[in-house]
Amino acid sequence: MYRLNRNAFKMQKFQEASDQVNYWLSKTETERLKAAAYLNSVAYNYPSDNPPRLDKTVFHIRHRDND
Repeated sequence: MYRLNRNAFKMQKFQEASDQVNYWLSKTETERLKAAAYLNSVAYNYPSDNPPRLDKTVFHIRHRDND
């Protein structure tokens, strides 16, 4: 399995960056979300077919007064 180096980036010329934008805009929304989910799984080292569940105990509900 490949590890994502979060400190590395690639310098691009404006045309290359524009080509990347056009490439991703040509994809459907579903394809873009699948790619993002895959990148998250690589970055945070979890299997892409079994993402971790959200820990809902961290959040709490606060009611506002309607004055």
